[in-house]
Amino acid sequence: MRIQVSRTGGFAGIARHGEVDTSGRPDAAEWESLAEAALATGRGAAPAGVPDGFRYRITVDDRTVRCADPGLTDAQRALISRVLKEGA
Repeated sequence: MRIQVSRTGGFAGIARHGEVDTSGRPDAAEWESLAEAALATGRGAAPAGVPDGFRYRITVDDRTVRCADPGLTDAQRALISRVLKEGA
């Protein structure tokens, strides 16, 4: 499973991107479960955020959802954090 996260917005407007491929990873099941939970509550269209807040695009294989602060679910927040940390 290929998981991609893009973050845009924020005060400085600096974009960040990260990608993780779970193939062959010993923790693949954990990543895949977290990705499925994050996709379950996302939207196809960009939601309204707050001024200077971050907006995110989460793509898992061929499915994409969009979400924004402060409306992230726990699963979305955890997945975004892990992908941007490990997949930078």
